[in-house]
Amino acid sequence: MPSVLPDGEPMPEDGSLPAHALNGAADRPLGFYLHVPYCATRCGYCDFNTYTATELRGTGGVLASRENYAETLVDEVRLARKVLGDDPREVRTVFVGGGTPTLLPAADLVRMLGAIRDEFGLAADAEITTEANPESVGPAYLEELRAGGFNRISFGMQSARQHVLKVLDRTHTPGRPEACVGEARAAGFEHVNLDLIYGTPGESDDDWRASLDAALGAGPDHISAYALIVEEGTQLARRIRRGEVPMTDDDVHADRYLIADEVLGAAGFDWYEVSNWATSEVGRCLHNELYWRGADWWGAGPGAHSHVGGVRWWNVKHPGAYAGALAAGRSPGAGREVLSDEDRRVERILLELRLLEGVPLSLLAPVGLAASRRALADGLLQDAAYQDGRAVLTLRGRLLADAVVRDLVD
Repeated sequence: MPSVLPDGEPMPEDGSLPAHALNGAADRPLGFYLHVPYCATRCGYCDFNTYTATELRGTGGVLASRENYAETLVDEVRLARKVLGDDPREVRTVFVGGGTPTLLPAADLVRMLGAIRDEFGLAADAEITTEANPESVGPAYLEELRAGGFNRISFGMQSARQHVLKVLDRTHTPGRPEACVGEARAAGFEHVNLDLIYGTPGESDDDWRASLDAALGAGPDHISAYALIVEEGTQLARRIRRGEVPMTDDDVHADRYLIADEVLGAAGFDWYEVSNWATSEVGRCLHNELYWRGADWWGAGPGAHSHVGGVRWWNVKHPGAYAGALAAGRSPGAGREVLSDEDRRVERILLELRLLEGVPLSLLAPVGLAASRRALADGLLQDAAYQDGRAVLTLRGRLLADAVVRDLVD
């Protein structure tokens, strides 16, 4: 959930979509993202649309309250049902993110999921995920989530080293995320992810290897590993600017990525997106694949983004403004854009090139196709896949994915 919303045209008060948005909808999966914008403390690197109790005090009154949040979000799910009309699709994926969703009672998360089930129905094999802070859950909480229909959980581990967690302003203790994996398994969760961050100032190669080893030892079937991005306006950015901690350079990020791919591959994890590895195809995050493949999803919550049939929109950011709009019977949408065919072509290249399956060469314009031939010659694209009509990144190509995609979208 980025902290800055894009420009766009006004959103209709009733949230209605252009008639063409649902053309061919039956052939596209439908997912829901539910944003919970609350955190106990703000991590120094975080630029997401989240709020601590102190930050909310006096800015939204009762409307911004955690206690009322589940009911407010259920109101948006009901709005989604009205906007999508007689769309017959059952929901294929639900992802509850934040913020820290597990600051809410487990019953609230189950209630939000229940609203989607009641209004739309859930596919028999629906993937239902929530993010969780390791310190905000225990066995009883996890058991309640599992009994309520959640079948996948993602824990924010970030690092196994205390000094790295301290730089990130993470409040959990080393070892707690690994224990959470065991508790989630005991509660019956089929799929468990651990999120890791590499390239934190002060982290060494040995620190990173220790984090990977600890994550693998916990027994998840999915691991996400992201390079630390220092966002302007964050506490970490200010600390780096003051010279309190060093900036990590791109070469270190590349080295850490190679270590991750080597260690995870040796442990039976295969990459399927540049920053994501799973032990099997069923262990992949289907909800994220829905994003990467340009399917349809409704994002509910402050600042959440949605996409249906080439129409993209985003909600107002503040929890008080969000709740106020719904209480008044209005869409909480702040703006929207209707994507052109060219916009959608470019986005497909941007997103699908990051996937194991790559992107069809037929999507590339002449200039992009010429760039793909150069990338192939430079060892950035796989030769066998290229001969089959697809641009698929090599390991070296994954290290330079942003540069490759910039060339291919021309």
